[in-house]
Amino acid sequence: MKAFFEGIQYLFVNILFAPLDFLRALELESWFVANTINWIFMIICAAAMVYWILQLKIFEDAGTENQDTTAHSFLK
Repeated sequence: MKAFFEGIQYLFVNILFAPLDFLRALELESWFVANTINWIFMIICAAAMVYWILQLKIFEDAGTENQDTTAHSFLK
């Protein structure tokens, strides 16, 4: 049973976390390069927010937005 848990430890520590260890070592050289993954996620989230806001504006301009408080039965 001990070998099973050591195998799980080896998988996570030496294989799956290797890219994160690389980024941790890279941070000492260049903070911006080490945080590239974070920048990518922030750009994706910003693009999703812009898309969502534009879709809300489209429905608002078309007049199909139902802002009545009784739009959902649980709000009555």
